Amino acid sequence: MTKRKNLLAGLALAGAATLALAGCSGSSDGASGDGPADRPVEIAVFNGWDEGIAASYLWQAILEEKGYDVELTYADVAPVYQGLAGGDFDLVLDTWLPITHADYMEQYGDDVDDLGAWNDEAKLTIAVNEDSSITSLDQLAASADQVGNRIVGIEPGAGLMRVTSEDVVPGYGLENMELVESSTPAMLAELKKATDAGQDIAVTLWRPHWAYNAFPVRDLEDPKGLLGDAESIHSVGAKSLESDFPEVHEWISNFKMPSDKLYSLEDAMFNAYDGDDYGPVVKQWIADNQEWVDALTA
Repeated sequence: MTKRKNLLAGLALAGAATLALAGCSGSSDGASGDGPADRPVEIAVFNGWDEGIAASYLWQAILEEKGYDVELTYADVAPVYQGLAGGDFDLVLDTWLPITHADYMEQYGDDVDDLGAWNDEAKLTIAVNEDSSITSLDQLAASADQVGNRIVGIEPGAGLMRVTSEDVVPGYGLENMELVESSTPAMLAELKKATDAGQDIAVTLWRPHWAYNAFPVRDLEDPKGLLGDAESIHSVGAKSLESDFPEVHEWISNFKMPSDKLYSLEDAMFNAYDGDDYGPVVKQWIADNQEWVDALTA
């Protein structure tokens, strides 16, 4: 079973280094070849970011089929970039650019390797139930009572929460509304409860996300553009990834996943399936999409 380690968002770089597995940051015997090295590929996964969780489990299954040992580590955003820069992680598949994670890439960009975008349709949103009379963020302050005077958010360390609190709230005069610091599962649970009951709700959300298939929701218009334009989801590796795992580096650098495939995988993992042992679900999805998956390592 996948080994999980939860790291605190405020972990310092020195502390993050202690979480690495023995030999994680050193060169491996497989560093100069194309085959698996003598240590696991360490993939960091942002807590609560479903598209990154889905892509990480997909690549874990693919790489293990190729003979690699892969470990997924759940962590908040800041420790992931600290860990990548320090060589404690090899890879994260969920960096949003040029906006959401720009601060982290500005801070750590010289010490990590941007392997390019695998999806170009990512966007931060504030969403409401589909039948809400509110259609735009510039209407939300005057109609805040309809959604209980609150916006249900996700993890406090998420870039979406930073953009919402620092830009959207003051930009649209939403200071009298509560921006609830929560978690992605808790936000989705509230969204499901409200839409099932026919109640109004406002939540922080993002595309691509399976919630748009599962629930009757729609995005509020953002006439001031404070949530930013559509972004790209990048894979970012440690500087040592290319030398330690050259084959993996090449495959991830060439990785592309259109939104319809991502929605399909996310729906199988997080909506149709009720549990957190995603391995069998992902293997079945791979079998159902074998030709597309095989092309990722061709």
